Amino acid sequence: MSQTLVPAAPAPAPVATPRSRQALRALAILAALPYLTLKIAWIAGSHLGIPEDSSLLEHRTTMIFANALTVLMDACVILLALLLTRPWGLRTPAWLLAFPMWAATGLLMPIMAGFPLQLLVKALGGSINRPSEDGGSGAFLDEWVFGVVYGGFILQGLALGALFVLYARDRWGHVWQGRLWDLPRPTTPTRRSLQRGTAIAAAVLALAPAALHLLWATGSTFGLNEARIEGRTTDFYVLEALDLVYLAAAVAGGLLIAFRWAPALPVKVPLALAWLGSGAVTCWGGWLLFASLGGVDDIAEQPTPLMILTYAVRMIIGTLVAALGVCFFKERARAAAPAPRLPA
Repeated sequence: MSQTLVPAAPAPAPVATPRSRQALRALAILAALPYLTLKIAWIAGSHLGIPEDSSLLEHRTTMIFANALTVLMDACVILLALLLTRPWGLRTPAWLLAFPMWAATGLLMPIMAGFPLQLLVKALGGSINRPSEDGGSGAFLDEWVFGVVYGGFILQGLALGALFVLYARDRWGHVWQGRLWDLPRPTTPTRRSLQRGTAIAAAVLALAPAALHLLWATGSTFGLNEARIEGRTTDFYVLEALDLVYLAAAVAGGLLIAFRWAPALPVKVPLALAWLGSGAVTCWGGWLLFASLGGVDDIAEQPTPLMILTYAVRMIIGTLVAALGVCFFKERARAAAPAPRLPA
């Protein structure tokens, strides 16, 4: 099998930002404004888009803290859009860009996939949230809020994703070129065994949450709390099915990176699977775990121990796969680096 190394690419020189990237940057920033505006208004005490009987209004301190946190998270979208398009962004340390971009991908991608699919299923006759039995709307937020917020998230994800692909191509394109058969092997047998063991551990751990998501997507109530059981609609089933897809993508990407199966496969395929899958599994698992442990009983019924355990295991799985990706890039960059020149 070939061991051809990809030659190292020189660091890109700062150049003027093309108009296409300027347009994508503007789109990402503008798409963040509606969400930021709503959140700041809620922190200031406005009830815009919040029904009078919404559980969001029961504990103002919790609501302010949660909204302040999400304001900071969405503000990072603006910072990333600038970093990906300004000359100083090329001098940013790789980890300082890759981690927040991976987290943004993990949080935005499930919304980009889930929200349009939910709308499609509803248009085809799927069920929607039912009113509460006491005659109130029982709504968490007004319906228009979801359209504005999730629509903004989708635009942010598309713009940031395109900018990151262009940036990564310019700065690290030489690292993810070629096919799996071109990749150098790990430098030591121990390192190779460690990578394969990590991939296997992620795959084995994924069996439990994958089984639960499959059960929940097909109608089982095992391990769910009463509120979740009573509130199941097609939205619920769509999201559970997608959670299963994210787990499969993360595990497949990790196994392909560690074992180099399908040697004719382009390198970018397992990397994309690992990046998208691990991001979605880790970040949404972490977000749901944070909400579960935060004592926000006013927003939803407390999740069952099995639900909490599922969120925690998802974080572990995604972290293991992400670690494999980091090892891959380090080895690839080391192998592609030019050999040092000896003095004359």
